[in-house]
Amino acid sequence: MPPTGPLRGRTIAVTRAASQAEDLARRLRAAGAVVLESPAIAFTDPPSWRAADRALARLARFDLAIFTSVNGVERFLRRARRRRVPGAVLRRMRVVAIGPATGAAARRGGLRVAAVPARFRAEGLATLMRPWKRTARGGGLRGARVLLPRAAAGRELLLRELRRIGARVTVVPVYRTVPARHGQRAAVRRALRTGRLDLVTFASAATARHFTRGFAPSDRRRLRRVPAAVIGPVTAIEVRRLGFRIAAMPRRATIPDLARAIARRLR
Repeated sequence: MPPTGPLRGRTIAVTRAASQAEDLARRLRAAGAVVLESPAIAFTDPPSWRAADRALARLARFDLAIFTSVNGVERFLRRARRRRVPGAVLRRMRVVAIGPATGAAARRGGLRVAAVPARFRAEGLATLMRPWKRTARGGGLRGARVLLPRAAAGRELLLRELRRIGARVTVVPVYRTVPARHGQRAAVRRALRTGRLDLVTFASAATARHFTRGFAPSDRRRLRRVPAAVIGPVTAIEVRRLGFRIAAMPRRATIPDLARAIARRLR
């Protein structure tokens, strides 16, 4: 039975890591699209667990933990279990999550989420932190001990903002982003050369960079002529720098909203 829906007849490349691509791919297929899953990145352990293990050994001393990604939550908790951190200690942590997916991952892991910012990126967290100067326990974040589990190479905006308002931040690398080794580039390459690729999706700046680098110069030129859909403004900046035209970007940086924005654009 031929596919039906607003994306019927459209071919879309999904470039998220293999461990994260399923939700977006499923939503696009449900809308009728032919989805080419071509993961551009993968996640692996940080260069060293030393900083994470030190933080886990004195977890009760932190006033707040801030998670900026689902990966950060899952890999932090995995390491905590390996180091046999008591569940009661983890549940006592005061947690801020960068968006609903990150918050849901934290709750699934048994963490107590105190807040989720309205804007699902580092700038939203930075904005959220300012009022905590007046309302958080002990007079706010000035002097507060903040744990920041994140990628080995993360954006510095949030870190700078936290330190500017006086927080004592401990950055803990719990994963690193690497180029994917087994992305299905062949199917994307064939679609490019036959003019059948209608859209390419990017959910992070790193994904856009690594995906683009995976093509020969001639195919890269073809790729840049394909419209792009991006998760949010930070990703859009990098995607435009790489030479793409942005065709769709949701107001809220979530996968369901991205899928809906794509359906509206390509209907």
